[in-house]
Amino acid sequence: MPLFLPRHPHGPAGWRCLLAAGVAVAVVGCGRSEKPRLVAEPESPAAPVMPPEPGPAAPAEATFLPPSLADLDRDAKWIDRPVKQGLAVLREQQAKEPVLASVAEALALRNDSPEANAKILSALGRLPEPGAADSSARLDRHVTGDLSSTNPILISSSAEFDILGLTGFGLFSFDRALEPFASAETVVSWQTSADGLYDRIVMRDDLVWSDGTPITAHDIAFTYRVIMDPRVPVPAVRSGTDQLKGVHAYDDHTLVFFHKEPLATNIWNINFPVLPRHIYASTWEEDPTLKDSPEHVALEEKPVCGGPYEILARKRGQEIVLRRRDNWSTFQGKVVREPPYFRDVRFRIIEDPNTALLALKSGEIDEMILQPEQWTTQTVDDGFYELNTKATAPEWVSFHFAWNIDEPFFADRRVRRAMSYAFDHDRMLEKICLGLYQPCAGNFPPGSWMAGTKPLVPYKQDLDKAETLLDEAGWSDHDNDGIRDKEIDGQLVPFEFTMLVNQQPFRIAICTLLKENLEQIGVIVNVRPVEVTALQEMMQKRTFQACLSGWGSGTDPDTSENIWKTGEMRNYSGYSNPEVDRLFAEGRRELDRSRRGEKYARIQEILYDDQPYTWLFWRNSFYGFSKSLRGYVFSPRGPFHYSPGSGSLWKPRAE
Repeated sequence: MPLFLPRHPHGPAGWRCLLAAGVAVAVVGCGRSEKPRLVAEPESPAAPVMPPEPGPAAPAEATFLPPSLADLDRDAKWIDRPVKQGLAVLREQQAKEPVLASVAEALALRNDSPEANAKILSALGRLPEPGAADSSARLDRHVTGDLSSTNPILISSSAEFDILGLTGFGLFSFDRALEPFASAETVVSWQTSADGLYDRIVMRDDLVWSDGTPITAHDIAFTYRVIMDPRVPVPAVRSGTDQLKGVHAYDDHTLVFFHKEPLATNIWNINFPVLPRHIYASTWEEDPTLKDSPEHVALEEKPVCGGPYEILARKRGQEIVLRRRDNWSTFQGKVVREPPYFRDVRFRIIEDPNTALLALKSGEIDEMILQPEQWTTQTVDDGFYELNTKATAPEWVSFHFAWNIDEPFFADRRVRRAMSYAFDHDRMLEKICLGLYQPCAGNFPPGSWMAGTKPLVPYKQDLDKAETLLDEAGWSDHDNDGIRDKEIDGQLVPFEFTMLVNQQPFRIAICTLLKENLEQIGVIVNVRPVEVTALQEMMQKRTFQACLSGWGSGTDPDTSENIWKTGEMRNYSGYSNPEVDRLFAEGRRELDRSRRGEKYARIQEILYDDQPYTWLFWRNSFYGFSKSLRGYVFSPRGPFHYSPGSGSLWKPRAE
């Protein structure tokens, strides 16, 4: 199914984009694709919810007059683009891969070596043979937090991204190599003009919303208008979409996206979540928040869905249950799309990782992300392997301390660099992360095309350098009380700040280590664990001094612009550097990937020097899986946030 990732929280989002809450990614259609926006992981919050601004839809939309389709066909010189089905792509790839072990052999293994891990993934990650999957089975997924919204253009957390991947409608996907394509489940053809200014989509004519209303090109054009209305609080989704000049439906199935410029990022800019026009056309303008009116409150509980699943039941703070809808795969009595492998998908909301592990061991959930201690010591015995196994693979997810530059403590770059030097990175990696994660020095994954060929050297603890930098920035112990201070607006302000962190022992331990490190040089840190949604809200409103967070990397480096560009909504640190702003603008206009890469590598070097974050580590995928589950295949976005992603999961028929 098509899947997309709004520019946040992964995203990622990105990328499995959500950390303040966790780390993040937005998806549409059976977890089989996503808009490659950066997203926070179960730890990164989404874009801030800003108060609605008065005024009508964006001027560009109001004044844009599209040419006739005949004129476009005459002048555009259309180039055919790929239209694929995510499962079919994966089947073709797996047919060429050697099988390293039988299912029975893999189920008997303990994952205690790279060789064992490879065999488990090879045998248990394969798609089913025809008729082998139990189509009546239920998948029990784990999420760390509840939903803030079920509206596809309002979502922000990783849980919302996961659920939208099953209930939402989209036109585009990307595979595990992060290469984009139009989804054959929703699209007949995709063409781009030779000058890069137009994309034309012909949609399938057998698509319906969950209430039976046809899904048409008019839904996409309508959604673009809503997203571009400045009163609608969707800055994350608007980012990138605002690079379009307009979107026009020429008939029910023919859609053209008009670009302002031939950008390298145009493919991602046309991949946004879609609203049902027949539902929101009469409610949107009276309540542009899309959530306050009685109609929108009712839609939160029972949204009209365009993906293969719809919401069956919801117990706030406990679970969300989705039910496969027949009118996704069947049209006028004929099967027109491959049905999802599961009849129901239940998302269990369990914030505490230890409670989640107990649920996995008892068979209450089928999968979860494992913390380092869980991987190394709590999933090695017969009790775990009786019902479960585990697997790991590289993933583009990084964690960091974020410094609010608007706070007087962190406005000076020297102070931020001092924080990075003061922290005991080696102890964190060895004692808290148990050697499972790699040190992180910047925002782009090492070895990726956007990271550059010159590797950044990760920070290591150097208390002498940290103290020197603090002294240079004016933070000394002027009153001899053992705490550094500085005169600000005529008052002596002690260097004492609060570090926000999600209520998970692993993350609290990292912040506690920072507290211990900074005490050695006269800086006081108050570690404040908070619930996920509260942490997200404080980051969105920027009512924080520092926090532990993380991002999942996006499919394109441009998706991180709204984290680093001056004034962007997800720029929670308040960072501003004109050269970074310029390089992001140049990067999206450069069509040659190698030259683009040079610009993003330079951005990473500047961020490394400025240290708006203290980067901590790259977190690989470490998952526990029920032995009854099959079909998990990893990508740089983890096992779920690409196409087919979670759509490849299945359970075998009982013998």
